[in-house]
Amino acid sequence: MGAAQSAERPVRRVAIEPPPYTTLDEKFDAVQISHGKISSITRGVSSSRDLSTVSASRVQEYIVDILKDAKNQLSLAALSKNNINAVLERPSTIVADRQVFNVSIPQEIAPVTNQRASGRCWIFAATNVFRIALSKKYRVDKFELSQAYLFFWDKVEKANYFLETTLLTADQDIDSRLVSTLTSSPVGDGGQWDMLVNLVSKYGLVPQSLYPDSFNAKASRPMDSLITTKLRQDALILRALQNKGASVSDIAEAKQRMMQDIVRILTITLGPPPPADKPFTWEYYDSKKSQRSVTMTPLEFAAPIEVKKYFSLINDPRNEYGQLLTVDLLGNVWQGQPITYVNVDRHILKSACVAMLKAGQPIFFGSDVGKQSDSSYGIMDTDLIDYELGFDIKLGLTKAQRLQTGESAMTHAMVLTAVHLDSDGKPVRWRVENSWSDTVGTDGYFVMSDKWMDEFVYQAVVHPDAVSKDVRDILKQKPKVLPLWDPMGALA
Repeated sequence: MGAAQSAERPVRRVAIEPPPYTTLDEKFDAVQISHGKISSITRGVSSSRDLSTVSASRVQEYIVDILKDAKNQLSLAALSKNNINAVLERPSTIVADRQVFNVSIPQEIAPVTNQRASGRCWIFAATNVFRIALSKKYRVDKFELSQAYLFFWDKVEKANYFLETTLLTADQDIDSRLVSTLTSSPVGDGGQWDMLVNLVSKYGLVPQSLYPDSFNAKASRPMDSLITTKLRQDALILRALQNKGASVSDIAEAKQRMMQDIVRILTITLGPPPPADKPFTWEYYDSKKSQRSVTMTPLEFAAPIEVKKYFSLINDPRNEYGQLLTVDLLGNVWQGQPITYVNVDRHILKSACVAMLKAGQPIFFGSDVGKQSDSSYGIMDTDLIDYELGFDIKLGLTKAQRLQTGESAMTHAMVLTAVHLDSDGKPVRWRVENSWSDTVGTDGYFVMSDKWMDEFVYQAVVHPDAVSKDVRDILKQKPKVLPLWDPMGALA
């Protein structure tokens, strides 16, 4: 809205002398910080501008002040020459986190697996869960499923999924956030539970002895890089065909040639997998050292798992509890089962995990494994590393704030096999089967404190019998759709 125009008055012009020349650092030094207040003391320099950039002289003052404290001098001597996390670990926490549990699954199957230099933790965690049921059926105590088999088919399906999403989003700018996110990692090694459901439901499972890891399964980065480059090139071709109005058949033929190229790369780098639709013969020794043999298809072999019965609970305090969530355009099998999460309070998630373990079932779970953890000791505990002791700083982000700022997300999938409950039935610590070989932790197993679970565990895959009807009914809701770049879209 306009204001009334003021009457004109004569302007008095006053000569202004230019201020004496001063350097930028001298201007910063003209500002004092006292009791939390900033005030300028010379030549009327604006205090808010003085602290908007870095002053070398002021930083030097900070350093001199910091090193007046003998504690900081000790920290400098210790932390400048060593891994800061290792130096600041609390010995009392290491002693307290013992591998002692009063609720556990009946048997942990050997060997401890090793994903090596690949991002296949979700496949390893899932197959470590699946082999428990199959070991009972076939009476074996040492047994491993082929992770490479699921890895092969996941790459094929992700390539197809990416090309389909390329066609779906061809009308959007190539530098839009959605298209940029889709092209950032079209065939990354990571995945989610519902992706496993899609793969096992379509392709089944095979023993590892029938399809062991190739070099590129164990060190997947060069293969992934090649496939990613090829798919980005193909995406530009498909976008151009779609946008110039090419026929459906022309687009389909172009995409078929592209998929053939991807299958060629995968066959040469991973090796040809056992056919998904034909029987295989598996010869093995059972726990009594008797020789056995079975012949069946991969789908028949996977049937005892009943993989479709299980679903994901998550604890995401940014979103309303009691709500079904999904993530836009996140998946591997086109038109397959979508990614779905039942968002619940952490107490419900942990209660379901306890119920699963009491029923003798291991649990696939997703967490941020790099926070407050030590792989040599095999410990995950919020009290493990004392940053305040070393640096005199306090870190107090909540779980929601860590998600909101990108500080945390699901980075790794592992398996829960035991829990220790106190006299009131509340969890104290959890036993975790990892997939980093038996050289880490305690023969490959970790201890996770219950506080760490509260802060850094986001997902647990459970059977419907482990939760109440109210929780099961959440699966009937129309899901809230999160964008592809949401932290819940992270692939473990």
